[in-house]
Amino acid sequence: MNKTQNGPTIIAIGGGGFTHKTDPELEEFIITQSPLKHPNIGFIGAASYDNPNRIDLFYQRFLSYAGSTSHLQQHASMQTVSDWVSHQDIIYVGGGDTAHLLSYFRKNKLDTLLADAANTGTILAGVSAGAICWYDFALSDSAGNGLSPLPGLGIVAGSCCPHYSSEPERQQVFQQQISVRKMPNGIAIDDGVAVLIRPGQPPMAYSARDGLGAYTVQKKGNSSVTTALKFLD
Repeated sequence: MNKTQNGPTIIAIGGGGFTHKTDPELEEFIITQSPLKHPNIGFIGAASYDNPNRIDLFYQRFLSYAGSTSHLQQHASMQTVSDWVSHQDIIYVGGGDTAHLLSYFRKNKLDTLLADAANTGTILAGVSAGAICWYDFALSDSAGNGLSPLPGLGIVAGSCCPHYSSEPERQQVFQQQISVRKMPNGIAIDDGVAVLIRPGQPPMAYSARDGLGAYTVQKKGNSSVTTALKFLD
């Protein structure tokens, strides 16, 4: 593989995509961010407890694009996990239970392995839980106490909220948590929208759905200010 040490490239998707059989443009967008014509693409389905239907959908969607496709099983050995990560050019993390996903990452040292891979050229992508896990903090209801801050992997600074267009409660809670400093300033992402983070560049939005986007949410005084991200050309 030709990888470059240029810092992390992250693609965070608010919702939708192949696991919901929608927004095929999102996967095409991910592929175009790789410098390789046929990158090796791997799937982590731990957030959905390795749901076989989602794994099948991954292979159906990416097989024709990739040099190789594979998925990481939750009960793989530490050596298998390390070898698998090192073989991927793009790693896509599916949605589901964010708390379980982060626990799995930390238990298997994937927090370190994925950060190292990102810093040496592997593109990290994901939807919902697989989008917010990369940030310092995620807004999630998977801890069992309603929507609340959940410490993430910290590969991307700040906080993140998915499903911003489809779950209005998330908008209210995310803004409130930032306004009282329980979460740092962050990014909110609508369903059908991807945010591209590249080193040294501001985050940019790519939308597969008309009228939807992504936003910065920043503390201002005792409240917060929401500003739409610019779209990629």
